[in-house]
Amino acid sequence: MIKTETFRELALAMPNAIELPHFDKASFRVNKKIFATLNSERNIATIKLNAVDQNVFASVNPGIIYPVPNKWGQQGWTHIDLKKVRKNTLIDALTTSYYVAASTNSK
Repeated sequence: MIKTETFRELALAMPNAIELPHFDKASFRVNKKIFATLNSERNIATIKLNAVDQNVFASVNPGIIYPVPNKWGQQGWTHIDLKKVRKNTLIDALTTSYYVAASTNSK
């Protein structure tokens, strides 16, 4: 089990990452782009992946990493169950999300 404090530390360890509120959740951003959110009450993180990465992470970790069940999921937003995910898998997924956001030009 990954504690929410551990998730927060991992997200903020990314270069230039900051934490800001996003509705009732914490968001983690780089270049003004959200790469992850954290729902502390449910112990669920949500990250943004491209379609290929989302499919790979979800296929290898069914029931642990899965698309958000709506149109947001079709856009790459992906839930991670912090109660079940292995730390190295979380780091890989979070890093993937971070680098996509970091390489996107902010407008």
